[in-house]
Amino acid sequence: MKALSIRQPWAWLIVYGGKDVENRSWHTKFRGRFLVHAAKGMTGYEYADACNFCRKNGLPQPPLFDELRRNWCGGIIGSVFLADSRDTSRSPWYMGERAFLLIDPKPLPFTPIKGRLNFFEVPEELVTP
Repeated sequence: MKALSIRQPWAWLIVYGGKDVENRSWHTKFRGRFLVHAAKGMTGYEYADACNFCRKNGLPQPPLFDELRRNWCGGIIGSVFLADSRDTSRSPWYMGERAFLLIDPKPLPFTPIKGRLNFFEVPEELVTP
């Protein structure tokens, strides 16, 4: 199954907070369900910046910094369906050059796995509940 590595707290917001757009600088032809991989990296500044963005726009706040699952290598926290890739979006979450439109998020138990750039393959037996 395909996965996409996303920095926290944005990964958590996709799975649990209603974030319906993933901002990217590139388009994809991929459509379908993919695994949300929470990247291991997250600075205090990135976390505060995301919290400020959510607060200013009346969006759900992520949990506390230390409560976001990342582990030593990052890991799978859920899945979501990629419905489209567009140049723009009216979503309050949109702030990038391109928008991956996301629907139907589903949480999964945390599975430690190293992330990669772009979409990458994860053996299904690692994430089957």
